[in-house]
Amino acid sequence: MQIANVLNDRGSKYAVSGGPVAGRGEVDAFLKALKRDKKFAKATHNTWAALMSDGTPLKGDDGESGAGMVILRMLEREGLTDHVIVVTRWYGGVKLGGDRFRRVQDCVRAYLEALAP
Repeated sequence: MQIANVLNDRGSKYAVSGGPVAGRGEVDAFLKALKRDKKFAKATHNTWAALMSDGTPLKGDDGESGAGMVILRMLEREGLTDHVIVVTRWYGGVKLGGDRFRRVQDCVRAYLEALAP
């Protein structure tokens, strides 16, 4: 599932994607498929996290230091396992400081709300 244009903040644009996965291989395949779309391949950051049902945490910051951990903590709180969430950012020229983590949380929240029945 993809939710494009979740929000804009000072020129930076955000999107969120995700789907079920059953291990690191499927996470890598999901990321590869996402980046086949030139729009996502050209993004500044594709940060992601997944919590496997055996408790194994997987995450990637893709240059947005700490963002993968933010996503992982939200997955842990939700108890959502075997699912990858990717927050994509296209940098707009203005550094967001700590607000970038709030934007990541906003994206993950939007994804989780869309996922809920």
